Amino acid sequence: MSLTDTRSRIARAADAHGRDVADISLVAVSKLQPLDRIEAVLGQGHRVFGENRLQEAQERWPAFRERLPDIELHLVGALQTNKVRAAMALFDAIHVVDRLKLATTIARIAGETGSCPDLFVQVNTGNEPQKAGVAVDDADDLVAGCRALDLPLKGLMCLPPVDEPPSLHFALLEKIADRNDLPCLSMGMSGDLEEAIAQGATHVRVGSAVFGPRDRG
Repeated sequence: MSLTDTRSRIARAADAHGRDVADISLVAVSKLQPLDRIEAVLGQGHRVFGENRLQEAQERWPAFRERLPDIELHLVGALQTNKVRAAMALFDAIHVVDRLKLATTIARIAGETGSCPDLFVQVNTGNEPQKAGVAVDDADDLVAGCRALDLPLKGLMCLPPVDEPPSLHFALLEKIADRNDLPCLSMGMSGDLEEAIAQGATHVRVGSAVFGPRDRG
């Protein structure tokens, strides 16, 4: 497990499906990873990282960015409306827009600040009650709502159920994106990134395959 191995997997999958590897962004998910592992990945030239928790990101990334201002940060964990302003100040992309209230809050703060991260609508493709994400049947309406707010909506994100074939969910997300003319798909993790790339993933969110097993906390 390493950054090099993960990049090789992405390149092989892209080649196998006739895709340009340059169109696939590796989001290295650094949740709960110790700073020395992040430092090692930065030292190999990687600059695109994902975090699940705002507070954790606030504690570690400003110092890295002072030294490496080209770092790109993606929020891939749930976002509460009362933390939107702080998240928008830190992240370059937010993958977890799952309700109109959240989109409206983002739009209001974007109007105040004059800037907004790239946004992805999170779709609960398995319609799992315990999981975040807009229901499949409501995804088109939320996309339309984001566009009505003039938000920079780039694509969709999903996290498939652990007990179902991920390819079915990746295909469903691709279908929703196609009919809404959205170019980006945030899907695929350490265990299934090849299947995600086969279905058109533009952003794969990979943690343990890049960094090794996470610390628990």
